[in-house]
Formats: sequence, structure tokens, C-alpha cells
Amino acid sequence: MNDLKIPNLNIKSKQYLFKNKIPITRKSRLKLVQEAIFMLTLASLILSINYSITGKIKLFNSFIPNLNNIIIEFIKIIGYAYEILIVVFLLASFFFALILIAGALYRFYRAIRRKSKRINF
Repeated sequence: MNDLKIPNLNIKSKQYLFKNKIPITRKSRLKLVQEAIFMLTLASLILSINYSITGKIKLFNSFIPNLNNIIIEFIKIIGYAYEILIVVFLLASFFFALILIAGALYRFYRAIRRKSKRINF
């Protein structure tokens, strides 16, 4: 009976939900300096990569037209996908109708054949 775990139904109010999760201890100065150096190094690396890219003005000027072209092409793709789905539906419904017709003809054949070849034991 000790293995039975009963859930705690004492629901705490939301204002005390994260009260015990906040770290009370402060970071040491060494840790703060290490984090600051890491952040400065990462920022300088990102800025150096941005500086090395040539033709930034041309890229910024062509951003809006490129975005418009992407949206127009996406709309075209949706239109083509709609047409493709219609064709797939037409083909699937055609084959389904063929299967239904073949099944109906086979049932007619069995019904006619059964009357002519009845053997009574």
C-alpha cells in the first residue's frame, strides 16, 4: 500500500507558483566577466561577418521586390496544386467507378450463371 501515490490536491495560488524557482544566489564577478567576454566575442564575430558581405545596399533595395515575387510565385504554386488535386480526384473517381461497374457486371454474371447451373443433391 506504500507504493500508492496520491496526487497532492493542495493547489497553490498563481502568485506563489514560481516563488521557489528563482535563484537566490548571485553570480560571482568572475562568472559575470566570463559571460561578458563571451557575449562581446560573439557580437564582434557577427559584426565582422556582416561587414564582409558586399553589396548590402543592393540587397536591401531588392528585398521588397524579391518578397513580392516570392508571394506571387507562392500563389501560383497554390493554384497549380489546386489543379493537380482536381486531376488526382478525377482519376481516382474514374478508377473507383470502373471498379464499381466491374463489380456490378460480375454480380450480374454470377446471378445469371447460378440459375442455369443449379445442381440439387
